[in-house]
Order: sequence, then structure tokens, then C-alpha cells
Amino acid sequence: MFRGVNNINIDAKGRIAIPARYRDQLLHHCSGEMVVTIDTEERCLLIYPQPDWDDIQRKVEALPSFNVAARRVQRLLIGHGTDIQMDNSGRILLTPPLREYAQLDKKSVLLGQAKKLELWDESAWVARRDS
Repeated sequence: MFRGVNNINIDAKGRIAIPARYRDQLLHHCSGEMVVTIDTEERCLLIYPQPDWDDIQRKVEALPSFNVAARRVQRLLIGHGTDIQMDNSGRILLTPPLREYAQLDKKSVLLGQAKKLELWDESAWVARRDS
């Protein structure tokens, strides 16, 4: 569903504009309803269409809660999961805690990753890509 690298800006209110090539897909697939959460291994955000997030959340919830690693994943993915709605201009609002976690300032990169999008600070993405 999603692929490609997109350089985008975060506005003063913490919003990003979803690239036009993804908007129609998101409107058709999930009416613009998405979930943003943190990546447990990288300083970036993960953006899922609501139906795809629902599948992931069911799998994460099914992990054994007595397993330390599983509990960490549950806390981070579900705990930081934030419902968002794309507005009529194709923008989504990122909460301050999410922006802080991913160290997002103004310049960022949105990466298509099949069923999800990754949002990176531009300099962090370049460093990771080139490492």
C-alpha cells in the first residue's frame, strides 16, 4: 500500500501533510482514521491505518504478559498508541510526546513501509540510512 521516501515539514502546530499519493488510499482504506505509536527499536514514529493497527494490537495483546520482553512491547506500542484523524486538507496532528520521542523538529521524512508509514527526523533518517 505505501512505498517511497517523502521529505515533509512539520508545521508550528505539530501537523504534517500526508503526501497526496497516500491520501486517497487512506480515505478508501480507513476513512482517514489512523493510529500513531513509537517504534520500539528506533527513534521514529509508526503510522498505521486503523484496520491494520487493530490487527497488530490484537497480536500484541495476545503476547504473554509474564514475559518481560513482551510486556515491554505491550507498554510501548499500545501505551503510546494515539488515534488520529486526517483532516480535510490531508493533515494529521502529532502530539507533543510523540514528537519529542522521535525528536521531530521541522524537517522530517515519511517512509512508506507497505502497511504502515514511518516518520523520522530528517537528520536521524539520513544518519540511519547511511550507517
